[in-house]
Amino acid sequence: MKFFITNVAWLRSLAMCLLCFGLQVSVAQPAFDPASEPPSEPLEQVLDDTALEHAQKHLDPKYVCPMHPQIIKNDPGSCPICGMDLVKKMIDVNAGKYPEVKVQNAVIQTMGIRTEKAGKDTIWKFIKTVGRVDYDETTQVHLHPKAEGWMEKLYLRAEGDRVKKGEMIGEFYSPEILSAQLDYIIALQQTSKSKALKAKNRLRLLGVSEATINSISKSRQSQNHVPVLSPSDGIVTKLFAREGMYLKPDKEFLTIAGLSKVWVWVDIFEHQISWIKTGIPAEIKVPAYPGKKWEGKLDYIYPELDPESRTLRARLVFDNPDMLLKANMFAEVTIYGGPKRDVLVVPSESVIETGQRSSVVKVIGEGLFQPVDVVLGIQRNGKTEILSGLEEGDEIVTSGQFLIDSESSLQASFIRMTEGQ
Repeated sequence: MKFFITNVAWLRSLAMCLLCFGLQVSVAQPAFDPASEPPSEPLEQVLDDTALEHAQKHLDPKYVCPMHPQIIKNDPGSCPICGMDLVKKMIDVNAGKYPEVKVQNAVIQTMGIRTEKAGKDTIWKFIKTVGRVDYDETTQVHLHPKAEGWMEKLYLRAEGDRVKKGEMIGEFYSPEILSAQLDYIIALQQTSKSKALKAKNRLRLLGVSEATINSISKSRQSQNHVPVLSPSDGIVTKLFAREGMYLKPDKEFLTIAGLSKVWVWVDIFEHQISWIKTGIPAEIKVPAYPGKKWEGKLDYIYPELDPESRTLRARLVFDNPDMLLKANMFAEVTIYGGPKRDVLVVPSESVIETGQRSSVVKVIGEGLFQPVDVVLGIQRNGKTEILSGLEEGDEIVTSGQFLIDSESSLQASFIRMTEGQ
């Protein structure tokens, strides 16, 4: 208890000493008199300024290395890296993401800065891609024998042979077809119209042509070798039969594909899907015939994207009357999506694309420029659609904008560095 009372007394003595020392210091130092220093500006002007304007006037300059912008000092000096003199730089605290850049008229002439106003125009939507020519699958014909038998004679020798509709391509022997012929002849001799009609229909179902049936009806004699006729014009794309080969109904022996029309397969990128629809015109060129074009249309759009290439498959159809287009040719394809009218456009050369943002440099006053971010649309024939970021009539820089954008980015970095100190 005695120890506690002694300590309290000691603390009271220390407090009294500090209080006396503080009074002596305050008396010794003279009070600050604001009237002793001249004002930097008239009182009337100070009262007219806002708080932000007043603070900006009295903002201390920074000194920056022209070669190393990360070197920022509060006082003049030289760069510790390259030894260059630091340049005085006033930091605009009111600047936004992209500060304004002021350029003197003489510098504008030297830089060759050109401007143009954003305006409304019509942009044609079209897609340029590469396609592959293929047979029109709707013209393909697959031939199967309707009865078992032998291909006694075959007038086709290889795939790629051209055939015409009604042309004899072979002679086929089948015991079942021969038996049906005999039934038909007997029915004709019996003068039974119903039996004759049934026997005639049986021959049709076995693939016997009308010309052969009429010949049997007139001669009243059967034919051991029934002619095999081509059902359509085209090219033999598959040939599985050979002369003397035994054939069955479940085995295809011939495929014919027409070339009067061809298909062209193309792949459409995801961002272009909204431009296309069935029926729109298309045009192709092939390296084999320079200067020649074929006009067609978009026939079908498939319902799903390729999971690997992220493209949408589409099918074009073209007339091929002179048979110049061959299957598996590569073609340069242009698909016309139609006009997009009354859209805001700027010259494509004015757009700055960095991969992270798209921007243009906007003129906001006499010798005063500022980069603004924009959302781009279609780019065609030197014009780029602007979806947002600009208004009609805004003046933008079309030449020299990269230097202005770099200067604005440099000022923005100064601001960020200053705020971080």
